[in-house]
Amino acid sequence: MTEPTTTTTNAIAATPEGSEPPPTANTEPRSRPVRIMSSLGFAGVALAGVLVVLYAWQLPPFSSSIETTENALVRGQVTIIGPQLSGYVYEVPVQDFQFVKAGDLLVRLDDRIYRQRLDQSLAQLAVQKAALANVVQQRNSAEATIKLRQAGVADAQAQARKSAADLRRNQALVDDGSVSRRELDVTLAANAQAIAAVAQAQANLEIARQDLQTVIVNRGSLEAAVASAEAAVQLARIDLSNTRIIAPKDGQLGQIGVRLGGYVNSGAQLMALVPNQFWVIANMKETQMDNVKVGQPASFTVDALGHRKFQGRVQRISPATGSEFSLLQADNATGNFVKISQRVPVRITVDEGQEQSERLRPGMSVVVSIDTAAQEDAADKPQ
Repeated sequence: MTEPTTTTTNAIAATPEGSEPPPTANTEPRSRPVRIMSSLGFAGVALAGVLVVLYAWQLPPFSSSIETTENALVRGQVTIIGPQLSGYVYEVPVQDFQFVKAGDLLVRLDDRIYRQRLDQSLAQLAVQKAALANVVQQRNSAEATIKLRQAGVADAQAQARKSAADLRRNQALVDDGSVSRRELDVTLAANAQAIAAVAQAQANLEIARQDLQTVIVNRGSLEAAVASAEAAVQLARIDLSNTRIIAPKDGQLGQIGVRLGGYVNSGAQLMALVPNQFWVIANMKETQMDNVKVGQPASFTVDALGHRKFQGRVQRISPATGSEFSLLQADNATGNFVKISQRVPVRITVDEGQEQSERLRPGMSVVVSIDTAAQEDAADKPQ
């Protein structure tokens, strides 16, 4: 182990003063390979680190056309079923998570009060129709009265003409003494009475005409009353039908929140109905939206189904980020500002005919991947 050291010492001692010692035989061959290997190893580690960073941030040459997010959920048309009326629950023929068809009875309320209201409205309608029928008779009577008054006017006018003729004859006879002044006064009075009778008959005729007009106007009011009564009947029928709460479409019920004999108010949430129609809402980061377009193919895996993969397509893109639709919007006009990447909701349809797609449920967590490289397929789709 000490031989290299002894040889080096003897060589230095044998070297004349002012000259360099001869190189040793073992130093140069061993140091150069070591330096080369060390440099290559360091360069390899540095290159591997850079590649790892580029891959982690999906930077070139590792950038991908697939945009992925875990901020995604399955959505559906969850309909909350509630009554339009208040009352006691008379029947609940369904159970939790039951499949129903459109028109199936879900809940029936006590309908005795609403049946009586329907009968009451029907009776009121009959009264209004009878009043309307009576006004027809009143009009016929008013028209007959007008004819009677017209005949009275004609009679009074005839009597007035006769009285006027008698007055003219008596005035001519008074001059030659054939008729006394007393008879002339009687004729004058009779003529005045005849003229007054004509005026009275004409006034009675005008009263009869006004009575007819009153009947006509009253008919319009009664017709409106009949229409109002008919509307009340329809409202009573609607209320009666609303005591039966039926399924608006095919689907599966959630938990039943009402029990037999319970009292419910109008608008109370009784149960939820989930039709068999689902889609996915993927909340993509705004930095991922550059190449996302309507019509591009997408896939998603469902956590609850063992990460089973389903296919779909981008159907619509939200007109604003999710924060714009929040109840309390953030105000960034403050002294301290921290930039936060916003999310843009993207609606993705689920392709039909896929195996086990019927097991999808609203609210399930999914991981969505959108192929943004499929530009040709999306070119013909509406934006």
